[in-house]
Amino acid sequence: MTNPTPLRQKADHTGFRTLPIVDISNLTSASRDDRMAAAQALGTAAREAGFFYVTGHQVTRALREGLVAQARALFALPIEEKMRWYIGNSGLRHRGYVPEGEEGFYGATVPDRKEAFDLCNEVPESDPDVVAGTPLMGPNVWPEIAGFKHDVSAYYRAAFGLGCTLLKGFALSLGLPGDAFDGFVTKPPSQLRLIHYPFNPDAPADQPGIGTHTDYEIFTILMPTAPGLEVMNGNGEWIDAPPLEDAFVVNIGDMMEIWTNGAFVATSHRVRRVAEERYSFPLFFSADYHARIEPLAPFVSPACPPRYQSLIAGEHLFAQTAQTFSYLKSMIARGELALPDGSHALSSFGQHARHGEIGAQ
Repeated sequence: MTNPTPLRQKADHTGFRTLPIVDISNLTSASRDDRMAAAQALGTAAREAGFFYVTGHQVTRALREGLVAQARALFALPIEEKMRWYIGNSGLRHRGYVPEGEEGFYGATVPDRKEAFDLCNEVPESDPDVVAGTPLMGPNVWPEIAGFKHDVSAYYRAAFGLGCTLLKGFALSLGLPGDAFDGFVTKPPSQLRLIHYPFNPDAPADQPGIGTHTDYEIFTILMPTAPGLEVMNGNGEWIDAPPLEDAFVVNIGDMMEIWTNGAFVATSHRVRRVAEERYSFPLFFSADYHARIEPLAPFVSPACPPRYQSLIAGEHLFAQTAQTFSYLKSMIARGELALPDGSHALSSFGQHARHGEIGAQ
Protein backbone atom coordinates (compact mmCIF):
# COMPACT_ATOMS: atom_id res chain seq x y z
CA MET A 1 0.00 0.00 0.00
CA THR A 2 1.30 3.44 -0.89
CA ASN A 3 0.79 6.45 1.32
CA PRO A 4 -2.65 8.00 0.88
CA THR A 5 -2.78 11.35 -0.83
CA PRO A 6 -2.42 14.16 1.77
CA LEU A 7 -5.62 16.09 2.34
CA ARG A 8 -6.04 19.80 2.62
CA GLN A 9 -8.09 21.10 5.52
CA LYS A 10 -10.57 22.41 2.96
CA ALA A 11 -10.64 20.92 -0.53
CA ASP A 12 -12.39 23.19 -3.02
CA HIS A 13 -12.71 22.80 -6.76
CA THR A 14 -10.87 25.10 -9.12
CA GLY A 15 -12.59 27.77 -11.21
CA PHE A 16 -12.62 25.43 -14.22
CA ARG A 17 -14.28 26.63 -17.43
CA THR A 18 -14.52 23.25 -19.19
CA LEU A 19 -14.65 19.69 -17.86
CA PRO A 20 -11.38 17.71 -17.84
CA ILE A 21 -11.07 14.70 -20.17
CA VAL A 22 -9.61 11.49 -18.71
CA ASP A 23 -8.58 8.49 -20.82
CA ILE A 24 -9.09 5.48 -18.55
CA SER A 25 -8.07 2.76 -21.02
CA ASN A 26 -4.92 2.02 -19.02
CA LEU A 27 -6.79 1.34 -15.79
CA THR A 28 -6.98 -2.28 -16.94
CA SER A 29 -3.42 -2.41 -18.30
CA ALA A 30 -1.05 -5.20 -17.24
CA SER A 31 1.51 -2.50 -16.47
CA ARG A 32 1.31 -1.12 -12.95
CA ASP A 33 2.91 2.13 -14.09
CA ASP A 34 0.25 2.58 -16.76
CA ARG A 35 -2.53 1.84 -14.26
CA MET A 36 -1.13 4.33 -11.79
CA ALA A 37 -0.76 7.06 -14.44
CA ALA A 38 -4.40 6.64 -15.47
CA ALA A 39 -5.50 6.62 -11.84
CA GLN A 40 -3.56 9.78 -11.07
CA ALA A 41 -5.26 11.58 -13.98
CA LEU A 42 -8.60 10.39 -12.63
CA GLY A 43 -7.77 11.65 -9.15
CA THR A 44 -6.63 15.05 -10.42
CA ALA A 45 -9.93 15.55 -12.27
CA ALA A 46 -11.90 14.45 -9.22
CA ARG A 47 -10.10 16.91 -6.95
CA GLU A 48 -10.07 19.89 -9.28
CA ALA A 49 -13.54 19.60 -10.81
CA GLY A 50 -15.42 16.60 -9.42
CA PHE A 51 -16.99 16.37 -12.90
CA PHE A 52 -15.15 15.12 -15.98
CA TYR A 53 -15.39 13.22 -19.26
CA VAL A 54 -14.18 9.61 -19.44
CA THR A 55 -12.90 8.09 -22.67
CA GLY A 56 -11.26 4.74 -23.31
CA HIS A 57 -14.14 2.79 -21.78
CA GLN A 58 -15.41 -0.58 -22.98
CA VAL A 59 -19.14 0.17 -23.34
CA THR A 60 -19.87 -0.45 -27.01
CA ARG A 61 -21.71 1.91 -29.33
CA ALA A 62 -24.27 -0.84 -30.04
CA LEU A 63 -25.20 -1.07 -26.36
CA ARG A 64 -25.51 2.70 -26.07
CA GLU A 65 -27.62 3.02 -29.21
CA GLY A 66 -29.86 0.16 -28.06
CA LEU A 67 -30.57 1.96 -24.80
CA VAL A 68 -31.43 5.23 -26.56
CA ALA A 69 -33.76 3.44 -28.99
CA GLN A 70 -35.64 1.75 -26.15
CA ALA A 71 -36.00 5.03 -24.28
CA ARG A 72 -37.44 6.70 -27.36
CA ALA A 73 -39.95 3.86 -27.75
CA LEU A 74 -40.99 4.06 -24.11
CA PHE A 75 -41.45 7.81 -23.86
CA ALA A 76 -43.33 7.98 -27.17
CA LEU A 77 -46.19 6.00 -25.61
CA PRO A 78 -49.36 7.79 -24.46
CA ILE A 79 -49.21 9.00 -20.86
CA GLU A 80 -52.05 6.62 -19.93
CA GLU A 81 -49.91 3.69 -21.07
CA LYS A 82 -46.79 4.90 -19.24
CA MET A 83 -48.73 5.44 -16.01
CA ARG A 84 -49.41 1.70 -15.90
CA TRP A 85 -45.85 1.51 -14.61
CA TYR A 86 -46.07 4.54 -12.29
CA ILE A 87 -43.25 4.52 -9.74
CA GLY A 88 -45.65 5.24 -6.89
CA ASN A 89 -47.19 1.80 -7.42
CA SER A 90 -43.88 0.10 -6.59
CA GLY A 91 -43.90 1.22 -2.97
CA LEU A 92 -40.52 1.54 -1.28
CA ARG A 93 -38.82 -0.45 -4.04
CA HIS A 94 -38.92 2.74 -6.12
CA ARG A 95 -38.97 1.46 -9.69
CA GLY A 96 -40.97 2.48 -12.72
CA TYR A 97 -42.27 5.49 -14.63
CA VAL A 98 -41.77 9.02 -13.25
CA PRO A 99 -44.21 11.55 -14.79
CA GLU A 100 -43.41 15.21 -15.24
CA GLY A 101 -43.73 17.12 -11.98
CA GLU A 102 -43.17 14.11 -9.72
CA GLU A 103 -39.75 15.32 -8.55
CA GLY A 104 -38.73 18.56 -6.89
CA PHE A 105 -35.16 19.37 -5.89
CA TYR A 106 -33.71 21.77 -3.34
CA GLY A 107 -34.75 25.38 -3.91
CA ALA A 108 -37.02 24.55 -6.86
CA THR A 109 -39.90 27.00 -7.37
CA VAL A 110 -41.34 25.32 -10.49
CA PRO A 111 -41.60 21.60 -11.33
CA ASP A 112 -38.85 19.86 -13.26
CA ARG A 113 -39.53 19.63 -16.99
CA LYS A 114 -38.82 15.94 -17.58
CA GLU A 115 -40.13 12.38 -17.35
CA ALA A 116 -38.12 9.31 -16.44
CA PHE A 117 -38.07 5.57 -15.98
CA ASP A 118 -36.14 4.22 -13.00
CA LEU A 119 -34.70 0.74 -12.52
CA CYS A 120 -32.05 -0.80 -10.35
CA ASN A 121 -29.88 -3.78 -9.60
CA GLU A 122 -32.37 -6.65 -9.44
CA VAL A 123 -32.51 -9.03 -6.51
CA PRO A 124 -35.11 -11.83 -6.26
CA GLU A 125 -38.16 -11.85 -4.01
CA SER A 126 -36.44 -14.52 -1.90
CA ASP A 127 -33.50 -12.26 -1.05
CA PRO A 128 -33.36 -11.57 2.72
CA ASP A 129 -33.37 -7.79 2.16
CA VAL A 130 -36.49 -8.04 0.00
CA VAL A 131 -38.21 -10.31 2.52
CA ALA A 132 -37.36 -7.76 5.24
CA GLY A 133 -38.91 -4.94 3.20
CA THR A 134 -35.64 -3.03 2.76
CA PRO A 135 -36.27 0.06 0.60
CA LEU A 136 -34.81 0.18 -2.93
CA MET A 137 -34.40 -3.61 -3.07
CA GLY A 138 -36.27 -6.11 -5.26
CA PRO A 139 -37.07 -6.91 -8.89
CA ASN A 140 -37.57 -4.24 -11.55
CA VAL A 141 -40.72 -3.12 -13.31
CA TRP A 142 -40.37 -3.98 -17.02
CA PRO A 143 -42.60 -2.39 -19.70
CA GLU A 144 -44.02 -4.75 -22.31
CA ILE A 145 -41.93 -3.30 -25.14
CA ALA A 146 -40.13 -5.64 -27.52
CA GLY A 147 -36.47 -5.97 -26.52
CA PHE A 148 -36.72 -3.42 -23.69
CA LYS A 149 -35.62 -5.68 -20.85
CA HIS A 150 -32.84 -7.28 -22.95
CA ASP A 151 -31.34 -4.04 -24.26
CA VAL A 152 -31.62 -2.05 -21.04
CA SER A 153 -30.23 -4.91 -18.93
CA ALA A 154 -27.29 -5.35 -21.30
CA TYR A 155 -26.43 -1.67 -21.02
CA TYR A 156 -26.79 -1.77 -17.24
CA ARG A 157 -24.31 -4.64 -16.94
CA ALA A 158 -21.74 -2.87 -19.14
CA ALA A 159 -22.08 0.49 -17.38
CA PHE A 160 -21.89 -1.16 -13.97
CA GLY A 161 -18.72 -2.94 -15.10
CA LEU A 162 -17.28 0.45 -16.06
CA GLY A 163 -18.19 1.64 -12.57
CA CYS A 164 -16.23 -1.22 -11.00
CA THR A 165 -13.19 -0.21 -13.08
CA LEU A 166 -13.56 3.43 -12.02
CA LEU A 167 -13.90 2.41 -8.38
CA LYS A 168 -10.51 0.70 -8.52
CA GLY A 169 -9.04 3.73 -10.28
CA PHE A 170 -10.30 6.08 -7.59
CA ALA A 171 -8.81 3.84 -4.90
CA LEU A 172 -5.41 3.87 -6.60
CA SER A 173 -5.59 7.64 -7.07
CA LEU A 174 -6.03 8.02 -3.32
CA GLY A 175 -2.99 5.88 -2.53
CA LEU A 176 -5.11 2.88 -1.51
CA PRO A 177 -5.06 -0.71 -2.83
CA GLY A 178 -7.15 -1.10 -5.96
CA ASP A 179 -9.67 -3.29 -4.13
CA ALA A 180 -10.03 -0.96 -1.13
CA PHE A 181 -13.70 -0.16 -1.85
CA ASP A 182 -14.77 -3.55 -3.25
CA GLY A 183 -16.20 -4.83 0.03
CA PHE A 184 -18.68 -1.93 0.06
CA VAL A 185 -20.12 -2.90 -3.35
CA THR A 186 -21.43 -6.48 -3.27
CA LYS A 187 -25.20 -5.96 -3.73
CA PRO A 188 -25.67 -2.23 -4.25
CA PRO A 189 -28.97 -0.55 -5.19
CA SER A 190 -27.24 1.24 -8.07
CA GLN A 191 -29.98 2.95 -10.06
CA LEU A 192 -30.15 3.50 -13.82
CA ARG A 193 -32.47 6.28 -14.96
CA LEU A 194 -33.83 6.76 -18.46
CA ILE A 195 -34.70 10.48 -18.60
CA HIS A 196 -36.53 12.40 -21.32
CA TYR A 197 -36.48 16.20 -21.49
CA PRO A 198 -39.10 17.27 -24.05
CA PHE A 199 -38.52 20.52 -25.87
CA ASN A 200 -41.18 23.15 -25.34
CA PRO A 201 -40.43 26.60 -26.82
CA ASP A 202 -43.24 28.08 -24.71
CA ALA A 203 -41.92 26.77 -21.37
CA PRO A 204 -41.04 29.45 -18.77
CA ALA A 205 -37.42 30.56 -18.96
CA ASP A 206 -36.89 29.60 -15.31
CA GLN A 207 -38.30 26.07 -15.64
CA PRO A 208 -35.37 23.68 -15.18
CA GLY A 209 -34.93 20.20 -16.53
CA ILE A 210 -33.59 19.24 -13.10
CA GLY A 211 -32.96 21.65 -10.24
CA THR A 212 -29.64 22.08 -8.43
CA HIS A 213 -28.44 18.99 -6.54
CA THR A 214 -25.57 16.66 -5.85
CA ASP A 215 -25.80 12.93 -6.47
CA TYR A 216 -26.28 10.82 -3.39
CA GLU A 217 -24.13 7.83 -4.30
CA ILE A 218 -20.39 7.15 -4.76
CA PHE A 219 -20.26 8.55 -8.29
CA THR A 220 -22.40 8.78 -11.42
CA ILE A 221 -21.78 7.58 -14.98
CA LEU A 222 -23.84 9.69 -17.39
CA MET A 223 -24.61 9.34 -21.09
CA PRO A 224 -26.49 12.42 -22.45
CA THR A 225 -27.70 12.97 -26.02
CA ALA A 226 -27.84 16.79 -26.10
CA PRO A 227 -26.62 19.88 -24.19
CA GLY A 228 -28.34 21.18 -21.07
CA LEU A 229 -26.18 19.98 -18.19
CA GLU A 230 -24.55 22.72 -16.12
CA VAL A 231 -21.91 22.16 -13.42
CA MET A 232 -20.95 24.50 -10.58
CA ASN A 233 -17.22 25.30 -10.46
CA GLY A 234 -15.16 26.29 -7.45
CA ASN A 235 -16.16 29.93 -7.85
CA GLY A 236 -19.86 29.11 -7.66
CA GLU A 237 -20.31 29.73 -11.40
CA TRP A 238 -22.38 27.58 -13.76
CA ILE A 239 -20.34 25.91 -16.52
CA ASP A 240 -21.79 24.15 -19.58
CA ALA A 241 -21.04 20.42 -19.88
CA PRO A 242 -22.18 19.42 -23.39
CA PRO A 243 -21.94 15.83 -24.65
CA LEU A 244 -18.56 14.69 -25.96
CA GLU A 245 -18.42 12.10 -28.73
CA ASP A 246 -17.86 8.55 -27.40
CA ALA A 247 -17.36 9.78 -23.84
CA PHE A 248 -19.23 9.41 -20.57
CA VAL A 249 -19.62 12.18 -18.02
CA VAL A 250 -18.58 11.09 -14.51
CA ASN A 251 -19.15 13.03 -11.31
CA ILE A 252 -18.33 12.54 -7.65
CA GLY A 253 -21.22 11.86 -5.25
CA ASP A 254 -21.92 12.35 -1.56
CA MET A 255 -20.54 8.99 -0.41
CA MET A 256 -17.14 9.53 -2.02
CA GLU A 257 -16.99 13.00 -0.44
CA ILE A 258 -17.51 11.39 2.97
CA TRP A 259 -15.06 8.52 2.42
CA THR A 260 -12.26 10.90 1.43
CA ASN A 261 -13.09 13.40 4.21
CA GLY A 262 -13.55 16.10 1.59
CA ALA A 263 -10.58 15.41 -0.69
CA PHE A 264 -13.14 14.67 -3.41
CA VAL A 265 -16.17 16.99 -3.24
CA ALA A 266 -19.56 16.16 -4.75
CA THR A 267 -20.16 18.67 -7.53
CA SER A 268 -23.49 20.47 -7.65
CA HIS A 269 -25.18 20.42 -11.04
CA ARG A 270 -28.48 21.03 -12.79
CA VAL A 271 -30.14 20.75 -16.20
CA ARG A 272 -31.33 24.07 -17.58
CA ARG A 273 -34.37 24.51 -19.82
CA VAL A 274 -33.36 22.51 -22.89
CA ALA A 275 -33.12 24.02 -26.37
CA GLU A 276 -33.85 20.68 -28.07
CA GLU A 277 -35.26 17.30 -27.11
CA ARG A 278 -32.79 15.59 -24.78
CA TYR A 279 -32.33 12.10 -23.37
CA SER A 280 -30.06 11.37 -20.44
CA PHE A 281 -28.97 8.09 -18.87
CA PRO A 282 -27.27 8.33 -15.45
CA LEU A 283 -26.11 5.20 -13.65
CA PHE A 284 -25.79 6.09 -9.97
CA PHE A 285 -23.02 3.82 -8.69
CA SER A 286 -23.86 3.15 -5.05
CA ALA A 287 -22.56 1.26 -2.04
CA ASP A 288 -24.48 -1.63 -0.51
CA TYR A 289 -27.65 -0.59 1.31
CA HIS A 290 -26.34 -1.51 4.76
CA ALA A 291 -22.77 -0.23 4.23
CA ARG A 292 -21.59 2.29 6.82
CA ILE A 293 -20.03 5.30 5.10
CA GLU A 294 -17.62 7.45 7.11
CA PRO A 295 -14.27 9.16 6.61
CA LEU A 296 -11.71 6.43 6.09
CA ALA A 297 -8.84 6.19 8.56
CA PRO A 298 -6.07 7.09 6.05
CA PHE A 299 -7.75 10.47 5.49
CA VAL A 300 -8.19 11.45 9.12
CA SER A 301 -5.47 12.97 11.30
CA PRO A 302 -5.09 15.51 14.11
CA ALA A 303 -4.51 18.14 11.42
CA CYS A 304 -7.52 16.94 9.42
CA PRO A 305 -10.19 15.60 11.80
CA PRO A 306 -13.37 13.94 10.50
CA ARG A 307 -15.55 16.50 8.75
CA TYR A 308 -18.56 14.19 8.31
CA GLN A 309 -20.62 11.97 10.58
CA SER A 310 -21.04 8.36 9.51
CA LEU A 311 -24.20 7.29 7.73
CA ILE A 312 -25.75 4.14 6.30
CA ALA A 313 -25.51 4.26 2.51
CA GLY A 314 -29.00 3.01 1.73
CA GLU A 315 -30.63 5.11 4.41
CA HIS A 316 -28.97 8.23 3.00
CA LEU A 317 -29.98 7.33 -0.53
CA PHE A 318 -33.56 6.59 0.45
CA ALA A 319 -33.90 9.68 2.66
CA GLN A 320 -32.74 11.96 -0.15
CA THR A 321 -35.10 10.22 -2.58
CA ALA A 322 -38.02 10.48 -0.15
CA GLN A 323 -37.50 14.24 0.14
CA THR A 324 -37.61 14.60 -3.65
CA PHE A 325 -40.47 12.42 -4.96
CA SER A 326 -44.07 13.52 -4.46
CA TYR A 327 -45.49 10.08 -3.73
CA LEU A 328 -42.93 9.50 -0.96
CA LYS A 329 -43.39 13.01 0.47
CA SER A 330 -47.13 12.32 0.59
CA MET A 331 -46.49 9.11 2.52
CA ILE A 332 -44.40 11.09 5.02
CA ALA A 333 -47.13 13.73 5.36
CA ARG A 334 -49.74 11.01 6.05
CA GLY A 335 -47.54 9.42 8.71
CA GLU A 336 -47.06 6.24 6.67
CA LEU A 337 -43.31 6.74 6.28
CA ALA A 338 -40.62 8.29 8.43
CA LEU A 339 -37.12 9.34 7.40
CA PRO A 340 -34.26 7.44 9.07
CA ASP A 341 -32.82 9.09 12.15
CA GLY A 342 -30.09 11.60 11.32
CA SER A 343 -31.16 12.03 7.69
CA HIS A 344 -29.50 14.90 5.86
CA ALA A 345 -31.51 17.67 4.26
CA LEU A 346 -31.28 18.01 0.48
CA SER A 347 -28.14 19.69 -0.86
CA SER A 348 -26.12 19.04 2.30
CA PHE A 349 -23.04 18.17 0.25
CA GLY A 350 -21.07 19.59 -2.66
CA GLN A 351 -20.24 23.03 -3.91
CA HIS A 352 -23.82 24.29 -3.64
CA ALA A 353 -23.74 23.60 0.10
CA ARG A 354 -20.43 25.49 0.35
CA HIS A 355 -21.51 28.49 -1.71
CA GLY A 356 -25.11 28.74 -0.53
CA GLU A 357 -27.09 30.72 -3.03
CA ILE A 358 -24.10 31.59 -5.24
CA GLY A 359 -24.93 30.41 -8.73
CA ALA A 360 -28.45 29.39 -7.77
CA GLN A 361 -30.00 31.67 -10.34
